[in-house]
Amino acid sequence: MLDINFIRENRDAVARAIREKRYKVSLDTLLKLDDDRRAVLKIVEDLRQQKNANAAKLKGVKGKPDASLIAAGKEIKDQLSQKEAELSELSSALKIQLKSVPNVIFDDVPLGGEEDSVEVKAWGEKKKSGVDHLDYAVSRDWVDFERGAKVAGAKFYYLKGDLALLENALIQYGLKKVTEAGFTFMTVPDLVSSNVLEGCGFNPRTSDQSDEYFVEGEDLALIATAEMPLTGYHMDEILEAKDLPLCYAGLSACFRKEAGAYGKHTRGLFRVHQFNKLEMYVFCLPEQSKEMHEKILSIEENIWQDLGIPYRVINIAAGDLGSPAAKKYDIEYWSPADQTYRELTSCSNCTDFQARSLNIRVRRPDGSLAVAHTLNGTAISLARTLVAVIENYAQQDGKLKVPDVLKPYLNNKEEI
Repeated sequence: MLDINFIRENRDAVARAIREKRYKVSLDTLLKLDDDRRAVLKIVEDLRQQKNANAAKLKGVKGKPDASLIAAGKEIKDQLSQKEAELSELSSALKIQLKSVPNVIFDDVPLGGEEDSVEVKAWGEKKKSGVDHLDYAVSRDWVDFERGAKVAGAKFYYLKGDLALLENALIQYGLKKVTEAGFTFMTVPDLVSSNVLEGCGFNPRTSDQSDEYFVEGEDLALIATAEMPLTGYHMDEILEAKDLPLCYAGLSACFRKEAGAYGKHTRGLFRVHQFNKLEMYVFCLPEQSKEMHEKILSIEENIWQDLGIPYRVINIAAGDLGSPAAKKYDIEYWSPADQTYRELTSCSNCTDFQARSLNIRVRRPDGSLAVAHTLNGTAISLARTLVAVIENYAQQDGKLKVPDVLKPYLNNKEEI
């Protein structure tokens, strides 16, 4: 959430973000609402002063107070009660409006839609052909979508045998990489409250794009990413500048309806309703966030280079950015089966957008307070990584070559 004073002082930049991110928000309506709130707030503050002054007069009276003082006190109390209710209503309405305003974008973010995202760099040799991961995994009896659908519905699945062990090897390898990079490993709740969900800024552009599974009768939703509970970890806290950056790595199941995914690649494991993911998350000082964004990206790149998966890095265009991100990189792996690049991981700099909503601040050495900056990045999204490994490592004899960095976690097997 953006600060209302920031919006007033940087209206052009905020309007640009709204336009380029393709949100429908009226700044005129929002600022008029804030003007009304400020006017009523002034009246409330004046009435509170009058109430205190009248109470002081009554306290100073010896004997029975004058009826006019009592009548004045009652009138002030009634007016104050009415105006405080009006102020509360306006403040709530303003907060709702503020939540609909997306974060501003950095100057180096490309403008336009998904097709306007810019390739920053590429790595690895692109193979000319590859197996279909789903046909391959089914032929090896490694994945079962039919029984997954029988038990939980379409796009749920079971991993079996060596593919399940390969996923575990990826988790162990990923944990080694992120902890060596200074991230503290955490397991996280698989559910968050609506307060945390909204504070993370997961605001779909339209109501039919809501991606979360909500628990009926409870103020809880299943998490779409460990980013959600990790963002809420320091909610309503003041962090010490000397302790920053704080770097966490959360391993969790992720649950997504995949609403609004019509027309996107959905084959097999690539887009499912539940998958496991290792997520990196950072709380830092405002002046540290751009550097930390590049650090997260470098860790992600190093992982895919270790795995030997060809990829490219994309600077995501504004029209394809979510509400919280000021800038986002995607890593897309080369799919030899489809002869195209497909999304694998992402990392975002959300500046102070999430931390302001969840009241996460930093105390500097001079005692002043600032709103923290937050960043997130995918270390390994397990389902899609399995797709990439199968497509790039399946052999002509039907076996799967094990990437060198995963061999220690698979009893040093050369192939499975």
